[in-house]
Amino acid sequence: MTDHTNGAPAGIDIDNVTTWLTAAVTAAGGTVEGPLSFNQIAGGRSNLTFHVTDSAGGAWALRRPPTGHVLASAHDMAREHRVMSALAPTNVPVPTMIGLCSDESINGAPFYVMDWVDGTVVRTEAVAKQFNLETRRNMGVSVVKNLALIHQLDIDEVGLGDFAKREGYIARQLRRWKGQVDAVESPTDPMIDRAYDELSSRIPDQSTTRLVHGDFRLDNTIVDDAGEVIAVLDWELTTLGDPLADLGAMLTYWTRPGDAVVALSDPPTLADGFLERDEVVAIYEEAMGGNVGDVAYYHAFATWRLACILDGVVDRYRAGAMGEDGGFDVESWASQVSTLATSSMDLLTGSA
Repeated sequence: MTDHTNGAPAGIDIDNVTTWLTAAVTAAGGTVEGPLSFNQIAGGRSNLTFHVTDSAGGAWALRRPPTGHVLASAHDMAREHRVMSALAPTNVPVPTMIGLCSDESINGAPFYVMDWVDGTVVRTEAVAKQFNLETRRNMGVSVVKNLALIHQLDIDEVGLGDFAKREGYIARQLRRWKGQVDAVESPTDPMIDRAYDELSSRIPDQSTTRLVHGDFRLDNTIVDDAGEVIAVLDWELTTLGDPLADLGAMLTYWTRPGDAVVALSDPPTLADGFLERDEVVAIYEEAMGGNVGDVAYYHAFATWRLACILDGVVDRYRAGAMGEDGGFDVESWASQVSTLATSSMDLLTGSA
């Protein structure tokens, strides 16, 4: 925990942020009793999240871009704030927004503050095992049903109809990630290109346009002791498009015992009690009112996209652009790229 006496954590100007947050909380009908303490709870190359507390027990979460050189388009605080503000009156659980600061003179970059949500982020198998089997199953059901809630929203009704392009989502995503692979000096595996050709040749018709979270998975939610989702987090990749892309991504991250593909380093869904993938699809389809289409295609697309993302990471490390990181096993990650690309093709051909 960092406070006034110990100095500011990287990314926080304590005096300026304290003044701004006090005014914002007061305007929202609350109170702040200083001094404030800031504890960074998430970071790296994604957006930074700080747990902010005051001397009276008040608690908030502050989100800002990473420090250093970042692409503004990839860390747009206003977009995240807009989405969660729009969802506040809906049945999709999100934290209550306190305010957005776009004045970079306050803290070196835009940031926003929201109420703190007490619960658990289930990031690892060990954390998942703190819950009993019944609760883990309930957790899985709740996560799937909350994805359906997002996809049932009327984007115009909630004020997000102009948030992004509506049509051609999968085609645009394929072009974007293939462009990244083409820019890699030494692509890891030609199977990425083969899977791209197959995916491009059979893009399903986009029957509807909905809000796409962009990174929906268990560890981007907060659950209560009963396993119910009480907040959906990390809306930085949110856009409009084909909602089944979210389902495909969740299936890619939903690792089960015996899987050859492990998309996360320590997936919580490896623990006993979680739904199998076919149960995930069945619960989603029931919530959405019937068969939703070629789920295998979207699972394959999400798996291929992850291969492209990791291929870019491998290339940057091989080129020395990521600095010294003795804990990063480049060849292990390269092997994972190949496994993901092959898995994508297997899903497309029915071999998985």
